[in-house]
Amino acid sequence: MSESNTPSTPHASSTPDTRDMPDWEKRFRAPRVSLPDWAEDAPDRSLFVSNATGTYELYAWDRTTGEQRQATDRPNGTTDGVLSPDGTWIWWFDDKDGDEFGIWRRQPFAGGEAEAAVPGLDASYPAGLALARDGRTAVVGRSTDEDGTTIHLARRGEEPVEIYRHRESAGVGDLSHDGSLIAVEHTEHGDAMHAALRVLRPDGRAVAELDDTKGGTEELGLEVLGFAPVDGDTRLLIGHQRRGRWEPLVWDVATGEQTDLDLDLPGDVGAEWYPDGSALLVAHGFEARSELFRYDLATRELTRIPTPPGTVSGATARPDGSVEYLWSSAAQPSTVRSTSGGVVLDPPGLTCPPSVEVEDAWVEGPGGRIHALIQKPAGASGPLPTVFDLHGGPTWHDSDSFAAGPAAWVDQGYAVIRVNYRGSTGYGRAWTDALKHRVGLIELEDVAAVRDWAVSTGLADPDRLVLTGGSWGGYLTLLGIGTQPDAWTVGIAVVPVADYVTAYHDEMEALKAMDRTLLGGTPEEVPERFEASSPLTYVDDVKAPVYISAGVNDPRCPIRQIDNYVKRLEARGAAHEVYRYDAGHGSLVVDERIKQLRLEMDFAKRNLPGA
Repeated sequence: MSESNTPSTPHASSTPDTRDMPDWEKRFRAPRVSLPDWAEDAPDRSLFVSNATGTYELYAWDRTTGEQRQATDRPNGTTDGVLSPDGTWIWWFDDKDGDEFGIWRRQPFAGGEAEAAVPGLDASYPAGLALARDGRTAVVGRSTDEDGTTIHLARRGEEPVEIYRHRESAGVGDLSHDGSLIAVEHTEHGDAMHAALRVLRPDGRAVAELDDTKGGTEELGLEVLGFAPVDGDTRLLIGHQRRGRWEPLVWDVATGEQTDLDLDLPGDVGAEWYPDGSALLVAHGFEARSELFRYDLATRELTRIPTPPGTVSGATARPDGSVEYLWSSAAQPSTVRSTSGGVVLDPPGLTCPPSVEVEDAWVEGPGGRIHALIQKPAGASGPLPTVFDLHGGPTWHDSDSFAAGPAAWVDQGYAVIRVNYRGSTGYGRAWTDALKHRVGLIELEDVAAVRDWAVSTGLADPDRLVLTGGSWGGYLTLLGIGTQPDAWTVGIAVVPVADYVTAYHDEMEALKAMDRTLLGGTPEEVPERFEASSPLTYVDDVKAPVYISAGVNDPRCPIRQIDNYVKRLEARGAAHEVYRYDAGHGSLVVDERIKQLRLEMDFAKRNLPGA
């Protein structure tokens, strides 16, 4: 056993010598950018995230002059930022060392000192933000353990006014173009997986309600996609699940009229407005790939926008009618492209090496066909040492998109299998909602089915199997090596839930609401469910060597519950290593990410036979 009790201190990277650097490290160090956000009334002003300095920070980009300026500079990085509609201000969320508890600050787009954006509001977890076009009004969502969710209307020079409060989780959805309507997503009914919608006036008066959780036997959710970008327009674009998957519709909150688009696409569908409000930019995700369309609201014509095969992680329609989108595939690194031609942002510096293409596998499981994504070294034949890399969420899914972590394992000679188990998004509402009450155990039934398939086909070596994942994937890793102790050779859990009861009591309020929904109550109300779903229950059955990494400031998978699990491993002398680092739910520092993956791969190498 070895353990690092002193958290590492992240820092910005110095310029490394890349001549002998392995490809996997180059993939982490190569400059990356997010899809640029742009100011509604100043579209030549944009905001994006980049790791150019070795830490992920916000950058202001003046498209007229081409100037790019680093806007934030914090030891643990910054990714949560919003550009004001007039392009004058950059708002960014300031927490302490990744604990996600803090305040909004703002600074001029052209540069200058940052200031508290909403004096009078204490620190909290963020619960949405919407900025008005008048340059002085904001709608700020907040969440605390004491108050639940509150939403405030804040005007410069005035005290913030509370316009919404509830114990259950909620969040700011959007603010209408003229600032007269505020859309709120809420879970006052107690189901944190399926939100209802309420539209408020700035004084807090409710003017419209929409709730698909009432009046039926099915649990259906709604989400805010955005108000029409036209003054006086009361149309709100929303997402619904009425046909078993996410689809958009247009809801006129003044008249109550709902215009169902019924696009006849098989997967989940999202949308956003074109800047003039005449059309929608439609994003369709199906079987781990995605594509874009333009939907004309007058003619109801759906036109495909050409994009390469792979995954579009974000897209936005520009005032000139072009569409910018962030694209990648498992083999090709992400780029920001435009339908007008070429790459929108091409940061200078180290070129990111490609990886290998992903292969699809469909495996029969106890709850239906399971989709697995497989990468393996070029030309390799099995049986191979294999990494089962489980995604977080659980309401997320793996896709045919570029990921430096799996690519690194492939470089080392491993096959990598990623499983879109029940609970994953992208395969219909029933698949996503299937894990209730038997949380963790249902997902692992699917993982076990894919494991058995991989071994029986000769792809995976049953004596060299690594189970790993981060966040919910880390939770499933610890639960998996406890409930399936003979199935896995090594377990590597990153920022996991390890002791579900303690995690519930220590985590941020919004996640408590999610856990109550998933498990049907609190640990005091349904103790048997928490016990059945907690890795701590099975820790004495673990046979595989265990590696755990954890952020000491993590509000999602707090450190105390991980310590409880580690103490149980120590008490029975089980083989394990623990790495603690000084950040929250993951790190935004490139050096830290590289260090963590190097430690994980080294642990696997030392504990797999014949590695």
